[in-house]
Amino acid sequence: MSDNKELITAQVLAEALNLSVETVWRYTREDKIPYIMLGSKNYRYRLADVMRSLTEPTLQENTVEYKEEGANNKFTYKDYLLLPEELGYRYEILKGILIKEPSPNVIHQRVSRRLQRILEDYFWKIDPEGEVFDAPLDVTFNDITVVQPDLFYVPGEQKVIVKDSRIDGSPTLIVEVLSPSSSRKDRLQKLKIYQEAQVEHYWLVNPQEKTLECFSLQNGIYALVTAGLDEEIVEHPEFTGLSIALGDLW
Repeated sequence: MSDNKELITAQVLAEALNLSVETVWRYTREDKIPYIMLGSKNYRYRLADVMRSLTEPTLQENTVEYKEEGANNKFTYKDYLLLPEELGYRYEILKGILIKEPSPNVIHQRVSRRLQRILEDYFWKIDPEGEVFDAPLDVTFNDITVVQPDLFYVPGEQKVIVKDSRIDGSPTLIVEVLSPSSSRKDRLQKLKIYQEAQVEHYWLVNPQEKTLECFSLQNGIYALVTAGLDEEIVEHPEFTGLSIALGDLW
């Protein structure tokens, strides 16, 4: 058992996981993460234990199914192509683990469509050869990861990764719109995958909390470069002239 010197506060945990403190408290109340009480409502956490609870397949949201066929028998893109379509669900493969989750809800699709319109207008002006895509369209990294980002941008200079049936490689920008069933996957597992694949920009949009967080690679690691909530206007430091009025999304 680790001693209490390794215990951290909710604020420190939130910073380490790139979560809001409110989200940490919600996970605590719902017993989704392990914690230790040092007194009345005095909660402490061990980062390694929390990370395990958030990333182990068996502890994911009940609305998401994870299937792992053993370390030497991981799902591949070829297996993925053989999966039958099932109304109301979609599949992804994260490092060999097959994930089945419900299709997005109305607010998710509404926010995604509005942001797509903003991004298409912006990138059409600065990069007419580039394209903004939306789900469902497969993006593959190696042979054991297949994702369907909600939105992503492939610049004209990267057209080689655009195949007939999928995008095989790393887009410059990926946007995930969070749903209750996918928020931990998008914020933790997919963030790691996109970081390892060197996706230069990764954005998280949360319609429930009305937030936009923009991460960019800094020395190979994602750093939060700008964020906004509610009715704020987000201007990205690395996309000159791009201004997103968040009130227009909700």
